[in-house]
Amino acid sequence: MNPAFLNFPAKTLAALKRLDSPRKVQDFLDYEISYNDSRISTCLSPLEVLKQGRAHCIEGAMLAAAAFLFHGRRSMLLDLRANPRDDDHVIAPFLDKGRWGAVAQSHFCGLRYREPVYRSFGELARSYFEFYYNRRGEKTLREFSAPLETSALKPEWLCSGKNVFFVGRRLDDARHFRVLGGGQESGLRRADSLLLEAEVLGGVKTPLNLRGARPYRALKLPRSPR
Repeated sequence: MNPAFLNFPAKTLAALKRLDSPRKVQDFLDYEISYNDSRISTCLSPLEVLKQGRAHCIEGAMLAAAAFLFHGRRSMLLDLRANPRDDDHVIAPFLDKGRWGAVAQSHFCGLRYREPVYRSFGELARSYFEFYYNRRGEKTLREFSAPLETSALKPEWLCSGKNVFFVGRRLDDARHFRVLGGGQESGLRRADSLLLEAEVLGGVKTPLNLRGARPYRALKLPRSPR
């Protein structure tokens, strides 16, 4: 066993042993880990996520990276940076047969898993653009970082009982690349209104595939971005 996991209790090690593929890690995040909606800012280590059974985006990405490390995969984090009217997002990229995919935790369906079909980490990051929007439908993804190897982090990222905010700071300091070219931002169309209605405004009884999209002026939007 990797010495980095010597501080993990048997129960948490048993959970990690099950997570021997990216798909299984995503299933674990989706079906067995609650979203961490704490009003108090947290950055739980993977060990604390397993103990508490909750994670928000960076916490979920770190758990995925820990599972990859445990099973001998390359362990990385990648930062997606939004404009000031939205939150940043963190994913755990992985390589499979030379192609990039990702595991992620989010309230938003389109910001989670990516199959390993992307030729570069930049192509992977840009695949999130159409689904990265705030509570008023504005597409907000603006930059993405180079993947950060978890080996570059202090060992405490994995099992500290305290918040590991230094992980977010390290991602902030990583090299970032712009998504949009000059002048593109003002011409962006808002996210599909049916998608926003389903994810943000609440579901309806009529299946979405039997409904027509409504213009944004017909929607009752939240007053402020998420």
